[in-house]
Amino acid sequence: MTPTPTGTAVQIRPATSLDHESIWAIFHEIVERGDTYAFDPGTTREAALAAWCGPQVRTYVASVDGRIVGTSILRPNQPGLGDHVANAGYMVAGTAAGRGVGAALCLHSLEEARRLGFGAMQFNFVVSTNERAVQLWQRLGFAIVGTVPRAFRHATLGPVDVHVMYRTLEPADASLR
Repeated sequence: MTPTPTGTAVQIRPATSLDHESIWAIFHEIVERGDTYAFDPGTTREAALAAWCGPQVRTYVASVDGRIVGTSILRPNQPGLGDHVANAGYMVAGTAAGRGVGAALCLHSLEEARRLGFGAMQFNFVVSTNERAVQLWQRLGFAIVGTVPRAFRHATLGPVDVHVMYRTLEPADASLR
């Protein structure tokens, strides 16, 4: 169990096929809003699970009091000569927002990325209007290294900017990959 700054005890573990319904419920809730992820709000369950739980990613779930309230993925940011940089994504159920679950998932993914030999982590598409996430990632050591103007079609705001965010992982030993 990982206690969060809010005092919430979060347990994070690798996801199994038994978690697919919970992952789908969180994925659908987040993506349907059209305000933070580039997935089409009409993404089907099958397409969502193929993207989030496919063989190319490591998928995790976060639970509080035995209930799954968040999920994350970890993978190489690029294949081949770019596979020493990790990429991750996080989704937290609305009922658990503000309880430190997102921070716990990110900290877990940073530890896992280090353990797996990644030398850095990059987020490719952080919606600029998702201020809570941008501020959290900055608190956890990520810097905005680029901004793509009007690259996201926000469901209510129209075109908004997206950030590319990056941080190194210390100690970095990319030779492990």
